[in-house]
Amino acid sequence: MISAFIITATTLDGFISPIEHTNSMSWTSGSDKEFFKKKTKEAGVIVMGRTTFETIGKALPDRKTIVYSSKPIEIEGVETTSLSPKELLEKLEKEGFTEVAICGGNSIYSMFINSGYVSKLYITLEPVLFGTGIPLFTDIPQTQLELLSSTPLSQNTLLLEYKITK
Repeated sequence: MISAFIITATTLDGFISPIEHTNSMSWTSGSDKEFFKKKTKEAGVIVMGRTTFETIGKALPDRKTIVYSSKPIEIEGVETTSLSPKELLEKLEKEGFTEVAICGGNSIYSMFINSGYVSKLYITLEPVLFGTGIPLFTDIPQTQLELLSSTPLSQNTLLLEYKITK
């Protein structure tokens, strides 16, 4: 069965973006960007919402890019979808993928956690506090996690790998 993992950077106070619809990931470290590139290339396919896609603005090389959107995106290498997580993962499995990176934002992370198809979370903790912003999740049930590893990506940045234990 195909597996899905969440990959994100958060502030120490748990936000993935300082304000709604920001078009910048400049607050994340270079080491986080390097990990994101490596891990998503290993998966081969990335899934995100339209606002997150607009932050990136293009299909990423060496990865199938799927964007949840009600309107088509006329950019080469970008596929839009409105399938449920189950339907999308079944489709990707038929295409030969074994792993899928869920790349944000909040509503996509929450939708996939609620679907029960996410097995791992890769969370980079950045040494930043926003005070307010967009949280990692909203409207999800209590979910138990097991810490598999904590790896310093740099002097100030920590990568946490969790397994969902249900």
